[in-house]
Amino acid sequence: MSWHTKPSATSSVPKAATPVVTGAHKERWTREILPKYAQPQGALMPILHEVQHEHEYISLQAMVEVAAFLGIHPSQVFDTVSFYEEFRAEKVGKCVIGICQSIACEVCDHKAILDRAVQRLGIEPHETTADGKFTLLTMECLGSCDTAPVALFGETLHENLTVAKLDALIDGAFSKTGASH
Repeated sequence: MSWHTKPSATSSVPKAATPVVTGAHKERWTREILPKYAQPQGALMPILHEVQHEHEYISLQAMVEVAAFLGIHPSQVFDTVSFYEEFRAEKVGKCVIGICQSIACEVCDHKAILDRAVQRLGIEPHETTADGKFTLLTMECLGSCDTAPVALFGETLHENLTVAKLDALIDGAFSKTGASH
């Protein structure tokens, strides 16, 4: 295994024509979120949740703009986004499938479910289908060990999953997204 470095110090952040953090965001955050915290940095997580909910992911541009609003370094925002699994720094498909790989799910053969999802979708974990319809994720504990194996389809938890149940869920998701299989 080798480490590959990125030229982070000389990289530029792609910037859209319009800002992600608008004046309306700043005004509302200043009025509603910042007063709840002793330091502006305390508001970082709720603001990131809002940005992701609104845009489905947190772009590099959004990270830079949130950092400027809070008066912190963009690397602090990036560190937070990259540390917590709930945050996404890249666009995801219309249907996000997150298969739990905790010890309980591992014991209950999550691998068969993951392998079937890979086969059905034609992508590896943490990839998105070329048509942008599906993203497949592996996730740490989803907090339902007594009903393992489990997976998230969007924000819905599916428990006691089997390969047959997974197939039915994917078929249902294909029909909702208009994808063909």
